Amino acid sequence: MKFKSLETLKTALTHTSYANEKGLPHSRSNERLEFLGDSILGFVIAEELFKRFPENPEGSLAKAKAILASEEVLSRLSKELKIGEFLFLGKGEELTGGRERDSILADVFEAIVASIYLECGMDAVRKFINFLFEDKYEKAINEELVHDSKTKLQELTQRKYRILPKYSVVDQYGPPHNLTFIVEVSVNGKVFGRGSGKSKKEAEQKAAQQALRRLEIENS
Repeated sequence: MKFKSLETLKTALTHTSYANEKGLPHSRSNERLEFLGDSILGFVIAEELFKRFPENPEGSLAKAKAILASEEVLSRLSKELKIGEFLFLGKGEELTGGRERDSILADVFEAIVASIYLECGMDAVRKFINFLFEDKYEKAINEELVHDSKTKLQELTQRKYRILPKYSVVDQYGPPHNLTFIVEVSVNGKVFGRGSGKSKKEAEQKAAQQALRRLEIENS
């Protein structure tokens, strides 16, 4: 994979806080690339799931796609690739742990996907994505990638509050064969997240993801 120019990659690594601090135009931050990369990533993942699992219904494929394109999975990939070390961040983001912040790392991953597409073409970006996701497609179909949010939240709350998060089903609706569950997760009596799903397990994972995002903002 050979880039025609490294400027697009540099833009992909430039957080809006850095662009604002340096007085750069908005187009020099990675937000536009993130927008494009999100769609490209979603397409490649959907295409690969469609090919690999011809017997799975649309709902199963959609759920796996959402897992694979989630902030949790993308930020983990960025950490494995040590992308945070190469980010251009404003001083405020730098001081508040921006290089390790999941939301920033997930966004920059999408921006890098877009930069590869623009500089190297669709075949190159497809190879890049499928190489990194090779061991994740089947796990996503089997919902084996979604356990990390609850584990991560538990580790965070034990470290910060010395208490475990509590999950409660606050509502459920739909016919008995197709129920949707609403779950809230609270820490020390305070609700931090809410999620819905076709199983209690799925709803708990979504509630944990929301709680992690909220705690990340509060601690920034």
